[in-house]
Amino acid sequence: MSRAQAVTKAVITAAGRGTRLFPATLALQKEMIPLVDRDGICKPTLQMVVEEALEAGIEQVCIVVQPGAELALRSYFRELEAEELVVYADQPTALAQAQALARIEKALSYALQPTQEGYGHAVYCAREFVGNQPFLLLLGDHLYLENEGQPRCARQVLEVFARWGCPVSGVARTPASELHRFGTLAGEPLEGRPGVWEVRALHEKPTPEYAREHLRSPGLPEDTYLTFFGVHVCTPDLFACLEEMMAEEQRERGEFQLTTAQERLRAQRRYLAVEVRGQRLDMGVPEGLVETQLALALRSPYAEGLRAALQEATAESCA
Repeated sequence: MSRAQAVTKAVITAAGRGTRLFPATLALQKEMIPLVDRDGICKPTLQMVVEEALEAGIEQVCIVVQPGAELALRSYFRELEAEELVVYADQPTALAQAQALARIEKALSYALQPTQEGYGHAVYCAREFVGNQPFLLLLGDHLYLENEGQPRCARQVLEVFARWGCPVSGVARTPASELHRFGTLAGEPLEGRPGVWEVRALHEKPTPEYAREHLRSPGLPEDTYLTFFGVHVCTPDLFACLEEMMAEEQRERGEFQLTTAQERLRAQRRYLAVEVRGQRLDMGVPEGLVETQLALALRSPYAEGLRAALQEATAESCA
């Protein structure tokens, strides 16, 4: 088998309005809401997503933004001037983070999504950046935590692409009650490769009834399905599928859905999925924001104190 083309580019979509985090998103873009990362450093969510890509071996990252958002991102991801750094002169951690931002800036470019027409449309807006290369696709409001001892979640999906050279989606096992949140697929286990699936159908946010009839995967427990983790390695022929959809005005819920284009692509060529050994976290909704910060904090230097505080609070509430 010939070696797959190396994946050096990533696309991160960050063009949503953040309506579910209103009114905080009046002040700043939802992807720039800060969280304390597992290294104990307070960072915008988007920075952590970019770091996920870079630490998985990506060299160039394109962020898809809505009109007016690029300026704020460029203001953040940049090399600070000497006079700006004076206040941090005796703070090694802050200086190291300033250097990290300067390194990140060199990898970044931006693509504009002029109108809000769905996730598939947002990805299509990055076609000039991608060119004729495979690319890693991530969501700007999702964080990914690999299990202890495992590679980065993005790296796990990239490794499957490197082996087979076809489109790959990271997936997680999900109960039927949560299918309204995720793109869902049906697959056949790939012989000799536990956790890797040959995809035979993809559908955006199906009802449990539809999933039971069309999206069952052998070997999974009853009412358990494979749903998108939020990490994909896409091949450039995806853009032709997106272009066809848009020419035909094929919308779902008024938008051009990426899952629909992926299903078109699957009908034309081999498509794989891999169960990611990790946790997906959606900070784009209030309950997800709380869950995301808690998950990060429990991996951080503050974990021991947090666990003690949670135990104390739980004891008090039960008293």
